[in-house]
Amino acid sequence: MGSLSDIQLQRRLKESGEIPKHIAMIMDGNGRWAKRRGLPRLAGHREGIRSVRDLVSACGELGVKVLTLYTFSRENWRRPRHEVAALMRLLLRTIEHEVDDLVEKNVQLKAIGRLEDLPQIPREAFQRAMQRTARNTGLILNLALSYSGRQEILDAVAAYAKQPILPLTEQTFERHLCTAGLPDPDLLIRTSGELRISNFLLWQLAYTELYITDVLWPDFRRRDLYNAIESYQKRERRYGRLKE
Repeated sequence: MGSLSDIQLQRRLKESGEIPKHIAMIMDGNGRWAKRRGLPRLAGHREGIRSVRDLVSACGELGVKVLTLYTFSRENWRRPRHEVAALMRLLLRTIEHEVDDLVEKNVQLKAIGRLEDLPQIPREAFQRAMQRTARNTGLILNLALSYSGRQEILDAVAAYAKQPILPLTEQTFERHLCTAGLPDPDLLIRTSGELRISNFLLWQLAYTELYITDVLWPDFRRRDLYNAIESYQKRERRYGRLKE
């Protein structure tokens, strides 16, 4: 994208095609980023927060409606206890540090997954942050915490079974998913070059465009986001239909 400014790049993207309404991201590569620099894994997670901050700003400026970040999976609880504890402390500090900025930028904070799995202090801090931003009308920042795509589907099945008044259709089923009321992702971005979706939004990604980059998450910034959106705009989304 050459030496164009961010404003020029954003204008070009808005003029050249549709901006994705919902972008989902699998933020991978924090550990490898730290290892290459001889740093502890947590250093990669800390640097990754800078990426989140930059992309939240960029998505808000572009007019993206929803940004869903795969923040902590249910499988992540199997990591070493000291690493999980450090991640929970980092989550708590990040929420407390960033909430004022989210309010200022008109960002609404939401969560999917089993928040009840989180330790009490970070869970309550996150709930307070969601309450503070609940009336914001800009970008929805949707964090997947203690999230599992398979478990989400099982939970939705169980919820539907308790009140099977309406016929079971895709529409009635989707009302019981964590993402009820949100559009399905138009674009999924995965960093670090891994070619899998890792139990993330299994139902919602049915017709989502995938963008895989070798850039590690702590190095991923708005210019990388612009490249992903530019690639998205060049594709023809057919939703299973034959090309005419």
